[in-house]
Amino acid sequence: MTYRFEFHPYQRQFRHPLTTHHGIWKVREGIILRLVDEKGRVGWGEIAPLPWFGSETLEQALTVCQQFPSQITSTDIFSIPAEFPACQFGFESAWEGLVARNGEDEGESRIETEKTSPLLPNSSLKYSYLLPTGEAALTSWQQGWQQGDRTFKWKIGVTSMESELRWFDQLVQALPPSAQLRLDANGGLTRNQAEQWLQVADQAGIVEFLEQPLPPQEFAALRAMQDQYKTAIALDESVATLNQLKTCYQQGWRGIFVIKAAIAGSITQLRQFCQAHDIDVVFSSVFETAIARQAVLNLAVELSHPHRAVGFGVNHWFV
Repeated sequence: MTYRFEFHPYQRQFRHPLTTHHGIWKVREGIILRLVDEKGRVGWGEIAPLPWFGSETLEQALTVCQQFPSQITSTDIFSIPAEFPACQFGFESAWEGLVARNGEDEGESRIETEKTSPLLPNSSLKYSYLLPTGEAALTSWQQGWQQGDRTFKWKIGVTSMESELRWFDQLVQALPPSAQLRLDANGGLTRNQAEQWLQVADQAGIVEFLEQPLPPQEFAALRAMQDQYKTAIALDESVATLNQLKTCYQQGWRGIFVIKAAIAGSITQLRQFCQAHDIDVVFSSVFETAIARQAVLNLAVELSHPHRAVGFGVNHWFV
C-alpha cells in the first residue's frame, strides 16, 4: 500500500528556559508527519530530535523528509537508517497508528500494531513531575503535588554542588513523606561528586534513583557505583538509542533504563527488545508534542514496570 506523505516543521516556546548540564533550552523544534492511505484515513507521527543526546539534528531530519516523494510505502518507512533514530520513530509511529486504525492486514506487522492503537488508555500511568533547577524547586513541587503527582524529578550538576546540596536538604524536608525524588545529573558529575550525591541520597531515604551521574564513557564506574550504594542508578544518556541500549544490556547492566523512545530509533525493534528482555524501564519525555507523547505512552502502558512513574510530567513547561 502507498501513503500520501506530508511533513510540517514546528516550534514550541518553553514557558521558562530549561537548564540542564547540556545547556539552556528555550525552544523545542521538531517535525509533524502525516500519512494518508488510499481510503483517506490519517496517521500522525512526530520527529523530535535531541542532538545533544545523540539523535540526528533537525536539519538532518528535514533532509530525510525532503528526500521522500509525496507517495511512500511501508518499505520506504522501514528502510530509514539507524543513524536517524528520531526519524525512525516518527515514521514508524505514524505508520503503526494508521495500520492500527485501518484494521487491515499489513502482513506480520499487523500483529504488533494491534497492541499500539492510538486509543490505548494510559490513565493507569503515574507521572514524574519535572521541577525547575536550583532553588525554585523548593516551592514549585506543590503544583505537581496538587495535581496528583507523587514522584518528582530535579536536575543537578547545573550550579555549584554546595548550593545544590543545601537546596536538596531543604527539598527533602519540604516534600511529604510519601513523595519520591529522582535526581538527574545528565552525565555532568565527577566520580567524587557522584559518590557524594549517592551518600547523601542513601541517608535521605526519599531518592528513587540517581540518573546518569557520570558520562556514558564511564560505564565501568557506573556499574561499580551501582553495587556500592543503596540508591539505584539509572542510565539515560548511556542508552539514548536502541543500539546503545542493547550494548549496555550486553555489557551487563541490569539496573534502571530511562528510555526516551522518541529518539531511541525503530519503535518496532524497541518493542521487540523490551519484550525479549525483562528490563526495568522508565519511559521519558523529550518535550515532544501530544502526537509523539501518545505513541510513547502507548508503549509505556504495554512495556513499563507498573511501580515506576513515567517521565512525562512536563506539560507545565510549555506556554
